[in-house]
Amino acid sequence: MMTIIDADGLIMGRLASAVAKRLLAGEQIDIVNAEKAVISGSRVSTIKEYDEMLKIGNREFGPYFPKRPERILKRTVRGMLPYKRARGKDAMGRLMVYVGVPAEFRDKEITSVTEADMNRLSSNKYITLGQVSTKLGSRF
Repeated sequence: MMTIIDADGLIMGRLASAVAKRLLAGEQIDIVNAEKAVISGSRVSTIKEYDEMLKIGNREFGPYFPKRPERILKRTVRGMLPYKRARGKDAMGRLMVYVGVPAEFRDKEITSVTEADMNRLSSNKYITLGQVSTKLGSRF
């Protein structure tokens, strides 16, 4: 079963945990509009945290942390899966994340994850994944 999820206005962590559960259950998931996912918290501290993660390593040595929004979202989902084991690798193989909506998904039914809706935020402190990615130096 293939599901297309629109990340527009969804809280990234809640979205990632819901997607991880579905992936482990054997579902094929495509996430569109990754750059419009929301990270709750202060803008300054969120950008600072992601910048620190980025500076820890690089492609050759240490933990590599991506700059692009679709890769950051995929990395977040990976963190909620047992990705070093066969079952987690299979689950990651069933996940695709896109910036924007690709032409092949325009005429298909796109769903949302209700438990990750932005209306559940208790404050108005948030930043979109696209803004974080741009501050980190990505050109998507």
